[in-house]
Amino acid sequence: MKRLFLTAMLIFLSACSSPKESTSATNTAQRLAIAATITPSASHTLARTSSPTPTGTATPTATITLTPTITDTPTITPTPTFTFPAVTVKVQAHCRYGPSKAYLHAADLYPGDTGTVRGRFQYSSWLFVKFDKLSYWCWVAPSVVEVSGDLNTVRYTEPHIQTIGTNQYGPPHNVRASRDGDQVTISWDRMVMSEDKDRGYFIEAWVCQKGAYLWWTVSFPDQYTTSYTVTDEKDCKTPSHGDIYTVEKHGYSAPASIPWP
Repeated sequence: MKRLFLTAMLIFLSACSSPKESTSATNTAQRLAIAATITPSASHTLARTSSPTPTGTATPTATITLTPTITDTPTITPTPTFTFPAVTVKVQAHCRYGPSKAYLHAADLYPGDTGTVRGRFQYSSWLFVKFDKLSYWCWVAPSVVEVSGDLNTVRYTEPHIQTIGTNQYGPPHNVRASRDGDQVTISWDRMVMSEDKDRGYFIEAWVCQKGAYLWWTVSFPDQYTTSYTVTDEKDCKTPSHGDIYTVEKHGYSAPASIPWP
């Protein structure tokens, strides 16, 4: 009702005013009428947007650089080179296939021939030598050479007579032995060999002489010697024993054991 009354009053006043005032009053009345009809809207309170919680920036962990451990390089001490004792032949002589005069001839030696000592024999003083002029090694008596160097640095060596060649005849047959006091006689049957190849027989034994146990060798020039007597006492604790071989120019047969009495 108030709105209608106000509206009527405004119309009436506008009719009584001047045109200019009427227009102004009309405009004013219209604005008041419009304002009266507008229901104020509820005020909207903007919700405060929460600021994002800042994410902490990760502080990079420093990378630990390992210091390498320096390993000392060992100092290599050079191993001294071993030098074999040297020999020079003093007089004309034989080099043989074993460490005594009973072994087969291997080569002729002449004054001035040189070589090196590669071994020595435990039961004699003979030397196992590689002569410069030969492709093989052989044994020589120390009395015919001049030695330069320490022979004690050279190891003992055993002769291996069955590796030096071949023998087509085989060992002696019917080997036997008998004792008469301190004398032992060894006998065997003759081995028939061609004259060209015949080098007789070879005996290697251990015998007791003057209370000592001795290495003993003997050879025979041809096939016709078929017995030999050797002194062998009974005082040694170790029993005596020996072997016999047939010998031809190419080498030694297999051994035949002597049945020592």
